[in-house]
Amino acid sequence: MMRTALIAWDYPPSPSGLSTAAREIAESLVAQGCDVTVFSGDRSGTSMSDGVRIVGCAIPERSGLGRLRTYAGIGHVAAPRRFRDALLSAHAAVPFDVVEATNWYAPAVLLGGRRDLPLVTRNSTPASWSRESRLSPRNRLDAWAADMLERRQANGSAALISNTAEHGRRIAELYGLDARRPHATIGLSLSQTVLTRAGEAEYPPAEEPFRLLFVGRAEARKGFHEFMDAIARVAEEADAGLVPDFQVDLLGVPDSDLPEKLPASARRRVHALGRQPDGVLFDLYEAAHIVAAPSRYESFGLVYQEAIAFGRPILASAEDPSAREFVGQTGAGLLASATEGRAIAERLRELLTSGTLREELRMKALRAAGTFTRATLGRQTLEVYQQAIAGHRGTGAARAS
Repeated sequence: MMRTALIAWDYPPSPSGLSTAAREIAESLVAQGCDVTVFSGDRSGTSMSDGVRIVGCAIPERSGLGRLRTYAGIGHVAAPRRFRDALLSAHAAVPFDVVEATNWYAPAVLLGGRRDLPLVTRNSTPASWSRESRLSPRNRLDAWAADMLERRQANGSAALISNTAEHGRRIAELYGLDARRPHATIGLSLSQTVLTRAGEAEYPPAEEPFRLLFVGRAEARKGFHEFMDAIARVAEEADAGLVPDFQVDLLGVPDSDLPEKLPASARRRVHALGRQPDGVLFDLYEAAHIVAAPSRYESFGLVYQEAIAFGRPILASAEDPSAREFVGQTGAGLLASATEGRAIAERLRELLTSGTLREELRMKALRAAGTFTRATLGRQTLEVYQQAIAGHRGTGAARAS
């Protein structure tokens, strides 16, 4: 039985894309017969969940590492140090065969290049791609440190995994990866809970106000401000009776992140819900007529896959390679020509005014559902692990000679 370790910033029930991905990876490996331990940075103590052992690696605020985290730049090393110490303690008791971690802020950077434990990095969105353009001197130092650590972890990995081929190409370019380093393309899966809820979900009646759902943070990469610009444009038209009335549910966005100058016509249609548990997310998918995800870039594309599973028409952006693959190629939604307010508004008008179009996109989404399964995710991940272990042993033998 392969004994694997997975380093995660958080794990369900914590509501985030990274925690969802970690659960899918962990449970898919359990289904393949692996012994899986997750080292999670969002909790303390040890627990079991669906066959997965979870070791909490939260850093107490008053500890030495807690104080280290408050310093610019060097503070990014605190969490990797905590993860390393916890994992190596468990490794000394019963050795792991392989360890996997996300690239995002490099939680496993201090484990790269070890002779006794190969590291596999699965690439989410790099920290630099979620960063605002204007940074204070302190934040510039933080950004430089995060980028440096991510590059170091990637180059210390025995193998890497990306969700799409285009994502892998851009990651290799960003981190300056050797083309000979194994770099697999593996899509994520949706949990059985999601698939069950999605399979039971009926499309809501075509009644005003039509409900739009946005899932994510209020950041540039997600196209949030451009989406709000589009909402402001179309809201004025709804007030004039030119398009059907609508409301917007923003999951993951608190009121404090709404644009200060959002017009009143748009503001009264927007419901900023902040972070919520999965149950609320599923309820919102069921209630939605349209899922809006005009991202510039999605590494995993989970929002597209979830919307497709629920059979909800998607409004996305042609700027995102994952959107072109998951939405454009399947026909499950419309792609704005760019992540820009006017272009997003144009596509939104089409979706609001045509019930025939919404039904056509819904049927195409349902036909595309179920593309990625846990069986495929677990099997392909295990193959990469085996490749990493074999290559790592070969490298070790070469060093020894």
